[in-house]
Amino acid sequence: MSFLQPTILKRILFFLLVDLALSVFTLVLSYGLRFNFEIPEEFISPFFAIFLLLFTLKVIFFSYFNLYMIAWRFFSLGDAKKLLLAHLWGYGIFALVMLQYFEFFAPFPRSVIGIDFVLSLFFIGLLRIAKRSYLEQAQKPLMKPTLIIGVNTKATQLIKSALNGEFSYFPSAIIAYKKESKNTIHTYVNGVKVFSMDELEALIKKFNIEAAILTIELERDELNLIYERLSAAGVQEVRYYSLLDDKKEKIEPISITDLLARHPKDLDPTLISTFIKDKKVLITGAGGSIGSEIARQCHRFGAASLLLLDHAEYNLYTIKEELPQAAAKLISVINTDEMKSIFAQYRPQIVIHAAAYKHVPLCEDNVQSALKNNILGTMNVVDLSIEYGVQKLVIISTDKAVRPTNVMGATKRVTELYAQNIDSKTTEIVAVRFGNVLGSSGSVIPKFRQQIEQGGPVTVTHPEMTRYFMLIPEACQLVLQAAAIAKGNELFILDMGEPVKIVDLARKMIQLYGKEGEVNISFSGLRPGEKLYEELMLDESEQKTSYESIFVSRPTPYDIQKLKRDIEELFLAQNKIIALQKIVPEFERRKESERL
Repeated sequence: MSFLQPTILKRILFFLLVDLALSVFTLVLSYGLRFNFEIPEEFISPFFAIFLLLFTLKVIFFSYFNLYMIAWRFFSLGDAKKLLLAHLWGYGIFALVMLQYFEFFAPFPRSVIGIDFVLSLFFIGLLRIAKRSYLEQAQKPLMKPTLIIGVNTKATQLIKSALNGEFSYFPSAIIAYKKESKNTIHTYVNGVKVFSMDELEALIKKFNIEAAILTIELERDELNLIYERLSAAGVQEVRYYSLLDDKKEKIEPISITDLLARHPKDLDPTLISTFIKDKKVLITGAGGSIGSEIARQCHRFGAASLLLLDHAEYNLYTIKEELPQAAAKLISVINTDEMKSIFAQYRPQIVIHAAAYKHVPLCEDNVQSALKNNILGTMNVVDLSIEYGVQKLVIISTDKAVRPTNVMGATKRVTELYAQNIDSKTTEIVAVRFGNVLGSSGSVIPKFRQQIEQGGPVTVTHPEMTRYFMLIPEACQLVLQAAAIAKGNELFILDMGEPVKIVDLARKMIQLYGKEGEVNISFSGLRPGEKLYEELMLDESEQKTSYESIFVSRPTPYDIQKLKRDIEELFLAQNKIIALQKIVPEFERRKESERL
């Protein structure tokens, strides 16, 4: 019913009535304690005047410190401090009035002031704390018993917010992680006890833990280890807690990206900034996953201007909306005349060539288009960069160029050979090879997510299929970092960490969605052109650079005039695959799907 619903006015009236009753009680008790509960009759007559003054002062200062505007469940340590200050001010002024007009209130035992101060502070504070505790316990059955991992200020804020009812998680225990453990084990944070990592499984069983929230950032391997321990103990809901810049709190699920991402420790933002800052940068394929992120990074690192090229209208529109200060041209890299006009007009200092057809099965079914876009398009960009004196050209390559089994990988290998062997004059040309990036368009992760949401099955091509993975922003920063240290005609290889089995990725995603036992995995067989294992290096002769995440490949000599003739013959040949294998002898095309 509406009259039972809490309102600000009802809260204020309730507080006033309760404080009135408690103030009468504490003052009577103070007199009783002072006189051993045998109060002389002459001390009773001024009692009501004394009480009226004292209670009036309390109300004034309680109102001043907004103590009547606080909801029960939000009563905090800061509010307890305000309650103390209100008492100090109220009783302080009361003492001054009593000293000035003592005769008016006489007889009055001065010690009663001190006794009543303590009793009033205790009982009024106790009521508010008890009410908050009651509300917390009342809502506890509606909240998930939760384990907090990490002892820090974020954990403190999380507990406070959870106990205030802002989240549906009840903090049952805290786990101190590694370095935090030495001085915090068996201490308390906002009333929640801290335990060690060794006690994790026992705590989950003891408190019937349903969820775990991490307040610390962990490396991939550490996160996976904790996640596996939690999952094995029956905790399926694992989340990250973060405090945003605007002080807002955020609790979000652990994602497959968190569990797979490799975070390079040798990213050098200063070097990248020096390379990009105040330069005119042209990016082809700027609407794609890699191209758009490189555009963002170049903007972040202070490029003087950005020119974004793409032949996909919506993709180009999307990144242009995000970077309105950039120029955008709807153009295909195979259009030589239009590309030449662009270079002549804008005179870029840095060119980053990310435009390519990358989807393996589609390239297998559209060989001519893949050859034209990936090979001729790249040759256009390379030749024009040299002709117009571009300082540095960066070509995005792929791990599929290593011992390719598909047309896409073979075309990228041809572009690597062209970039390595052409006379680049004053232009420094570098190709950078890396594996899969998490969350890119066409990535397996969005596909698996859709299949899980539809109830499955999740289709994996082969139980032994493995791939390398890296986050898009970090991969793009490493590309720019490799370009910054390049001297020209080099092929750089990014260290992608350890490869991941795709079937394990699928199982983990099903687990993250809480669909174990509901969604199955089916094996469909390798698609045309696919191979089980991707490689980043051809052999052990690749050299280290000053950065552990970046390697430089040994050069592959190929007479540039012969390479140009071979490419011409490739486009004239009836059998494109044989002509492509002439340029890339290690190319062994897988024509048909391998079934299990």
